[in-house]
Amino acid sequence: MKLTGSQIMMEVLKSEGVDTIFGFPGGAVLDIYDALDKTDIRHILVRHEQGAVHAADGYARASGKVGVCLVTSGPGATNTVTGIASSYMDSIPVVVITGQVPSHLIGNDAFQEVDIVGITRPCTKHNYLVSRIEDLAVILKEAFHLARTGRPGPVLVDIPKDLTSASIEFECPKDVRLKSYNPNYKPNMRQLKKVVQLIQEAKRPMIFSGGGVILANASKELTEFTHKTRMPLTSSLMGLGAFPGTDPLWLGMIGMHGTYRANMSTSECDLLISIGVRFDDRVTGKTDAFAAQANIVHIDIDPTSIRKNIPVSVPIVGDCKISLEQLNRLIDEIDLGDLSKRRGEWLDLIEQWKNTNPLAYTQDEIIKPQYVVEKLYELTGGEAIITTEVGQNQMWAAQYYHFNKPNHFITSGGLGCMGFGLPAAIGAQVACPDKMVVDIAGDGSIQMNSQEMATAVQFNLPVKIVILNNGYLGMVRQWQELFYEKRYACTSMEHCPDFVKLAEAYGAIGLRAVTPEEVSPVLKEGLSIPKPVIMDFTVAKEEGVYPMVPAGAPITEMLLV
Repeated sequence: MKLTGSQIMMEVLKSEGVDTIFGFPGGAVLDIYDALDKTDIRHILVRHEQGAVHAADGYARASGKVGVCLVTSGPGATNTVTGIASSYMDSIPVVVITGQVPSHLIGNDAFQEVDIVGITRPCTKHNYLVSRIEDLAVILKEAFHLARTGRPGPVLVDIPKDLTSASIEFECPKDVRLKSYNPNYKPNMRQLKKVVQLIQEAKRPMIFSGGGVILANASKELTEFTHKTRMPLTSSLMGLGAFPGTDPLWLGMIGMHGTYRANMSTSECDLLISIGVRFDDRVTGKTDAFAAQANIVHIDIDPTSIRKNIPVSVPIVGDCKISLEQLNRLIDEIDLGDLSKRRGEWLDLIEQWKNTNPLAYTQDEIIKPQYVVEKLYELTGGEAIITTEVGQNQMWAAQYYHFNKPNHFITSGGLGCMGFGLPAAIGAQVACPDKMVVDIAGDGSIQMNSQEMATAVQFNLPVKIVILNNGYLGMVRQWQELFYEKRYACTSMEHCPDFVKLAEAYGAIGLRAVTPEEVSPVLKEGLSIPKPVIMDFTVAKEEGVYPMVPAGAPITEMLLV
């Protein structure tokens, strides 16, 4: 069967189960778009290419599938870089397809030519410049294989325009074989047996789970392991939802804005079983003081992550799901005795730390942002998919919305990318049309990609945006308050748009609350409307996110108020 390069692309995408592409057309990809128009693959037209990658990212996180985006050459390609970097930092499987100038013009500074392969090499798992149409199908298959296997991540495929219109005889490749790429999924059993021995000996053990557990679809196994061993559990930002946030063994998030009990428990434990984490600096604080009394076990599919930031006692390279399954089997084979009695003193100490309740706040005559998030949790029953922008809004969402399921908290963790939440919510809503999807945003970050409201309206995607509007770039302002003697240099957002009118201008619904009494009614109304809705909450201008660990300090040195 003789097909053009563009038709070959469609055949490969269908063979990979792709049902949705997020993108923005341009000259170098016109043939691809023409072929796409003749398929049943859904195309979501974004308003900015950065939004396309964030939407594909949100789609991937919510669905567990590979997200796909398609953009043109030059500025279309360069506009994807921030989204690619965010996906890379959080290990999200995304395939980014970029158009390129015709092969014979590459290197000639042709119109809308950039070396996007060179530009994205540091922030992709792998990338390709297709030089022969004969290689196109195999490269696309490899891209999907690389994106979804091992430690997932974004893969970019750059396709010159002449290859999209050229024709060859086509047969879809079935198998992908990369000699130099063989992720190790099976953990070493001897190492796992060491872990079981440490569990038996430990007096103050705990578990630290991360985003790798969610990516491995290992939440069930993690919960089983935690309950069998009666070990309290903390999580990184990216790991929220892997373990039920309402479980008695849940300690809350760890790190710079983690709970008092999570940070203190980590610092006092004698065994820390770390699963699918990378020991980010926002988690560890001062590294030589992190879990200094503990034997540290580190389970991760990426061998380069182990001992990268924190020395560990028992390194285990393997898939989180398989590793936890094996650990659960090993635990079943031994007698752990009366764990409630053995762990009693440790659990009592943790209960004392819980009772310090550093997440308490006082709701007075001005709306507190924490109150908005708590009411949102109550009204949604914790069932909504929550995306966030970045900053204070992100941390309040992590602290006050209790996630009981994986794939329900979608945020830019590693890169901390403002403008992520709305397009990610669009992607999540496309992936999960029957779910409530809410973007918790700040008045600064929502403006980074607010144009994607047009995308939500055009495609009838009923995403909800909850803006915690404090008139500042809130997290930066908080640092200026604490460490720069309240010199609020360039953080005032006094001249924001009227977000209610902005919603209406896009054909969406806009609502506003300015008093605490209006919070619940506005949320109830906004959540009930089957259209895109912006809910603007005027909140306390100088409210801070606490606890807070100053940069470089041990995580025990928390500012609590």
